[in-house]
Amino acid sequence: MPELTTLGWDDEWSAAFEQSDPELRPGRVAVQHRGAYDVVGAAGEIRARIAPRLRRTSAHTQLPVVGDWVAVDRYDVIQAVLPRRTAFVRRAAGDASERMGREQVVAANVDVVFVVAALGQELDALLLERYVTLALQSGAQPVIVLTKSDLEDDPEAAAAELEGVGGAIPIHFVSSRTGVGVDGIRALLGPGVTGALLGPSGVGKSTLVNRLAGDELLATGDVRRDGSGRHTTTRRQLVQLPDGGLLIDNPGMREVHLSMADEGLEAAFEDIAELAARCRFADCGHETEPGCAVRAALDAGTLATDRWERYRALEAELNALRERLASRSRREG
Repeated sequence: MPELTTLGWDDEWSAAFEQSDPELRPGRVAVQHRGAYDVVGAAGEIRARIAPRLRRTSAHTQLPVVGDWVAVDRYDVIQAVLPRRTAFVRRAAGDASERMGREQVVAANVDVVFVVAALGQELDALLLERYVTLALQSGAQPVIVLTKSDLEDDPEAAAAELEGVGGAIPIHFVSSRTGVGVDGIRALLGPGVTGALLGPSGVGKSTLVNRLAGDELLATGDVRRDGSGRHTTTRRQLVQLPDGGLLIDNPGMREVHLSMADEGLEAAFEDIAELAARCRFADCGHETEPGCAVRAALDAGTLATDRWERYRALEAELNALRERLASRSRREG
């Protein structure tokens, strides 16, 4: 089925699908609606629904999301979700106690995550660090994209405060209006490669998708006087690009809470993890303990204080989540 290769289908997916019912056909979720999905396959796009059995027997994180490969029967019913290679998972937004710790899968089978922020606006390093941490936890490769570079006389100087975010994560400067930097993003989205755009509302994600696609596929909002955009994306959507890559545009997230992303946190702060491994005591709190390699690096200036503070903030968030889940488990047990 050569048409499926344009959606990212390969021998590994084919081998996984061979375990399914021979009468089923593969497809990829392009849009998720309330109670239905647009699924693209070799025969084109269909509107599919989930088999009641699948809904009953699957956890909410195992139900189809945009980017998933699914097995569809002749009645356009999704009977199975193929095992995900990557999954971008966040903790559900909101402070209600019953939602704490509930995970939400944002997108599946993404190869590269573009963490998007806009120049001309205040750059929130901690927010970007959250996105990078979750991207690393998902198994995808994160890239930071700073849009609206035409609004800054010296984009690199404006982005200097992001130095060290996520470790050695590459940063690309882009202007969708002038086209500067767009080819660099396009080069990362070769045939069959799936990217996802993540970031706050109004930073130009949909505009960038349209520029890469060469068409006004997604609605975009006017730019305010301060250079910020208006929120336009209301749902996730898998877009096929002319050069063979794919992009998932995501609604802007006002809240980005970590899931149990210990591995992603360590990967995003690999330098701090390496320092901590050299501390004299395995349970070093990095406060006043003798032989603390982290404190020594801070005192020597080889570890930036703001980077250490961002790490501590995210670490505290994970510890608080872990304690809430443990407390709930004790109550329910």
